[in-house]
Amino acid sequence: MNNSQPHEAVAQPLTAAGVLFFDEADRVLLVKPTYKPGWEIPGGYLHPGETPSEGAAREVEEELGITPPVARLLVVDWAPHPTEGDKLLFVFDGGVLPIEERARINLDGVEIGEYAFHAVDRLDEVLIPRLARRVQAACTARTKPETVYLEHGATHL
Repeated sequence: MNNSQPHEAVAQPLTAAGVLFFDEADRVLLVKPTYKPGWEIPGGYLHPGETPSEGAAREVEEELGITPPVARLLVVDWAPHPTEGDKLLFVFDGGVLPIEERARINLDGVEIGEYAFHAVDRLDEVLIPRLARRVQAACTARTKPETVYLEHGATHL
């Protein structure tokens, strides 16, 4: 970019990160927010200066009251929203959540009202379509050695 020319507008996406946790039956943990209908994955928007993995870990601790390790990045999704604007979403692998860790889950009661494990093949029934596509892609990415790039929850390349 030439400094003598006016700056063009650049994307300033809202950035969020979440973590997928599983049980021994390979079901994925979802949380039910108190402030909107439906289910979500644990996670949320990043704070200024926070990395996606830091934000994901912070959100898990705030929402579930636990601090399991956040493992590798599974998917990155460019998912603009018609009313909320550009969004960049990161989904990390939390692996299988041991029974003793699940026993320590303490929902915040403010943002999150409940949690449950759901079968991956039934995610379309409980998640909005773009989130269902993203989570299903992340579940598939767990079996591959590379991170998957998505646009609107769908594989782009």
